[in-house]
Amino acid sequence: MDNKVQLVTYVDRFGRGNLKDFKDFLEKEIPDLFAGLHLLPFFFPYDGADAGYDPNDNRILDPRIGKWENVKSLSSEYSIVLDLIINHISEKSTEFRDVLSHGSKSKYFDLFLTKEKVFGGMPKESEIDKIYRPRPNRPFSLRKIENGENIEFWTTFSHKQIDIDVNSILGKQYIDSILKIFSDNEIKIIRLDAVGYAIKKPGTSCFMIPETYAFIDKVVSHAHSYGIEVLVEIHSHYQTQIEIAKHSDYVYDFALPPLVLHSLFSKNFERLKYWYSISPKNCITVLDTHDGIGVMDVASTENSEGLITDNELDKLVNTIHSNSNGESQKATGSAASNLDLYQVNCTFYSALSCSDAEYIIARAIQFFSPGIPQVYYAGFLAEANDMELLKSTSVGRDINRPYLDWSEIKDKLEKPVVKVLIDLIKFRNTNASFKGEFNLIESNKEVLHIVWTNDKVKSELIIDLLKTSCQIKLTEDNKSQWIDLMHLLNDYNNVQKTKA
Repeated sequence: MDNKVQLVTYVDRFGRGNLKDFKDFLEKEIPDLFAGLHLLPFFFPYDGADAGYDPNDNRILDPRIGKWENVKSLSSEYSIVLDLIINHISEKSTEFRDVLSHGSKSKYFDLFLTKEKVFGGMPKESEIDKIYRPRPNRPFSLRKIENGENIEFWTTFSHKQIDIDVNSILGKQYIDSILKIFSDNEIKIIRLDAVGYAIKKPGTSCFMIPETYAFIDKVVSHAHSYGIEVLVEIHSHYQTQIEIAKHSDYVYDFALPPLVLHSLFSKNFERLKYWYSISPKNCITVLDTHDGIGVMDVASTENSEGLITDNELDKLVNTIHSNSNGESQKATGSAASNLDLYQVNCTFYSALSCSDAEYIIARAIQFFSPGIPQVYYAGFLAEANDMELLKSTSVGRDINRPYLDWSEIKDKLEKPVVKVLIDLIKFRNTNASFKGEFNLIESNKEVLHIVWTNDKVKSELIIDLLKTSCQIKLTEDNKSQWIDLMHLLNDYNNVQKTKA
């Protein structure tokens, strides 16, 4: 994966089109801006119960989006990331529908995980209580089979998403077949979705247990045999993220978004500076994703301290709610369906009160942080919360998953805050210093001073939260120039006012 800015997007929501139209738009409107694309699931159907993360088959594209040849065409110009949804498939899959008809006699029965397979009998309630749940539902769903059998299937996320027995012969064959078709279409990176829940063992949390790491090692090795790199997606305590980084090509820096928000809200960079001292460097940096703003990655657990204290975390979440005028509260927790326990549903822009200045500061921090930056499509366009979509679907995460047509996107590309962000992306992509060494300069708590040095090229980011200042100093061949991002933002605002 190139160390340049990547775009994360749904094809059906960014332009409301298909892969061909999507490619044409990128080439015409924002050529050469993004080095890579993480295309969120467009497998059939892309509009199921979990916005593409409950596919009938991880190998079949939804024909409304396009064909594999369209993906291959994009792969020739961009580094493409696709999701390998390894934990589950839809209840509407051909395989599970056959199981509902024939039960344990189905030729696909061993593809799926049941409570009986894991526990060998009726587990104690204390064993069930130990199971970590990303959502508040019980992890099993009882199904009455047409032949009269009653079987409890493992359903980590919802009763519509049936967990795969990844250790079964059929499970291994299914994973291999996905990797093969990805490889055949020149996919070089996969995002290993929900792998933390893939291994279940009686008497454990069934989440990120030692056997899970061993399984990740096997999948990474298997992917490498196809020439595919692996990005592991797991929301967990920061120490777990550090450990995951040792087992995979890339890991998400999920601690960065809440730490950036905490820094801006408290006018104090100390927590973020500490994280830089211990964070993995083979990471993908994000501020926002299709899953909202994660908070558990910086939180404490029963046995370990977090990157911020419990009181600081409470203030962080409450400030997001306040800054968004209570909109995030309507989309988070029991206020919305398909809730997750580790996130606040809100756009990053709304979490910052739609402040252009603070938003640009946040993106500058992301682009200067160690790792490869990904920018979510709603964040790229500095989108506020989509309350109309939330109202129509009652799905909390839809607040940050807008549907935008091409004309809307063109208009949003003209916003001053987006123009500055585009300038920042171009700077991050073209400056050679980011291939060099990262250093953090000692400074006051309200000041962040980051330096990247590569031979005779040096880029410095200097932020002072008390002054709301954000400057980049570029030094090349002993000649320096300054870029004041706040002045640049003002210039674009003035141009817009002049046009109006």
